[in-house]
Amino acid sequence: MNAIELSHIRKSFGGFAIQDLCLTVPSGTICGLVGENGAGKSTTIRLLMGALRPDGGTAKVLGTDVSSPEFQDVKEDVGVVLDEAYFPEVLNAVQVGNIMASTYRRWDDSLYQSYLRRFDLPEKKPFRDYSRGMRMKLSIAVALSHQPRLLVLDEATAGLDPIVRDEVLDIFNEFTREEDHSILISSHILSDLEKLCDYIAFLHQGELLFCDEKDRLLETYGILTDTAEQVDCLTPEAVVAREPSGYGGVRALVRRDLAPSGFQLERPTVEDIILFMVKGAKNA
Repeated sequence: MNAIELSHIRKSFGGFAIQDLCLTVPSGTICGLVGENGAGKSTTIRLLMGALRPDGGTAKVLGTDVSSPEFQDVKEDVGVVLDEAYFPEVLNAVQVGNIMASTYRRWDDSLYQSYLRRFDLPEKKPFRDYSRGMRMKLSIAVALSHQPRLLVLDEATAGLDPIVRDEVLDIFNEFTREEDHSILISSHILSDLEKLCDYIAFLHQGELLFCDEKDRLLETYGILTDTAEQVDCLTPEAVVAREPSGYGGVRALVRRDLAPSGFQLERPTVEDIILFMVKGAKNA
């Protein structure tokens, strides 16, 4: 069973539209959802959780259509962390835990307490006095403490310092050691996604440009740094996009299978691929 299935999803907001979005996240994997601000990442997550209704297409989570009455029960199996944490300002971490214990049938208070200690969160400080990083850590602790099978994370590492971010990524990796545990995570910190994810999905202006295994993606493309004349020797289909380099040179993202074997290509990062594809789309 797939953890997530989006089939031909359409959703319009004034001048913005998600167009024929098809996305599958296999069970037991981590998929990173990337794209510039306004690309449709948060909208996609809200469609997944039934907070928005699509204009067309279907969305399934853990095998259940999100528009069906049965999805209310499936939400027990989904841990959600949005880009902003929404808890009553006057509550402290202990009180939040008490409310969650009444909300989720499988709430594990001992696990929740262990995350509070692991994240060094004060138990009695009101939520209104939490920093952004503390708020995100509390949201993650809550999401993990009702024994979900799927985590849906929208900028869940935003506002965390690098040391804590690394710890959180380790926790997410631990979570997916269970074969039926999956994660969909959106983030602007592409180095985090490269470290964590099995799949990368790239949304650009409401359109899914690709969803592919991370390792295959990194093997498909290479970076060529050379003169403009050398880059021009390649077929147009081989060059995704280019940018000026130092001393009149050119740096280009190229498809390895369409480049001559004599060309020296550097291994790109996920960030390289995404940035070049955005440039290519703008110049198309």
